[in-house]
Amino acid sequence: MELSHKLVPFNSKTGSLFISMEGIEGSGKSTQIKILADFFKKNGYEVLTLREPGGTKFGEGLRSAILESDEPLHPLAEAYLFASSRAQLLKEKVLPFLKRSKSIVILDRYIDSSIAYQGMARGLGADAIIDIHSYAPLNIVPNITFYLKIDLETSMQRQDARGNTKDYFEKESKIFYTKLIEGYDLCAKRFPQRVQSIDASKSLEDVSHELISLVKNVL
Repeated sequence: MELSHKLVPFNSKTGSLFISMEGIEGSGKSTQIKILADFFKKNGYEVLTLREPGGTKFGEGLRSAILESDEPLHPLAEAYLFASSRAQLLKEKVLPFLKRSKSIVILDRYIDSSIAYQGMARGLGADAIIDIHSYAPLNIVPNITFYLKIDLETSMQRQDARGNTKDYFEKESKIFYTKLIEGYDLCAKRFPQRVQSIDASKSLEDVSHELISLVKNVL
């Protein structure tokens, strides 16, 4: 059964824009979010950047519980924990902020991460994730999603270069990451009007230039 119709793009009456940034580890999301936020601020927009899971006291608590877990969580537990954090973030931060005139919200991860991680990599299936998100406010999706696409080798190289302690998901196998990429590719194919794929193996400058060119088309 096709469930994609249950998802509704954010509809602004105040000139606001809802954006999400997606990609596997090492794709450069954090850096590009900062560049994009600076671009909007210079052009007179109010900007709110948030990460998932997190962004609220409730969400940050769930983030710690998930990423610091020593025991594998059931895929459904993961999916509902992320959805719970997302629902609270929408209610408490995202939707109130977007009521302001000329406001921009940029989220580091959103529903496409759930489809990739729990839907594809954990085996629940994309439709199971969409079904969880079929009720308000979880059925609201961004106006545009940027998928920073890199291959597995590039991801591993960039993660190793960071030298950080690996969290719950970063410890996963190469097979898991391969499935993540398949999940994100599925999102790009299934939601072509919303998800814009960008080759993030290019230079930082080239990626940011492409991002800014794309957002200019939707402002």
